[in-house]
Amino acid sequence: MAAARPRREIPQRNPFERADAEPMPGCDVCAALVEQRAEYRRLRCASGASDCDIEIRQHPRGVVA
Repeated sequence: MAAARPRREIPQRNPFERADAEPMPGCDVCAALVEQRAEYRRLRCASGASDCDIEIRQHPRGVVA
């Protein structure tokens, strides 16, 4: 009988390694997305946190009224 091969450790990637999206100062939408992103991270939901970052990055950067 052949000897069992040693198990190989698979390195784990940090799902939050990308820099956070920068919210527009004074924007209520961006502020709400930052809070939502923090909650997703607290729940260890990388997908939800990433979705918030995408929304912040794609949010219009016009004049805040």
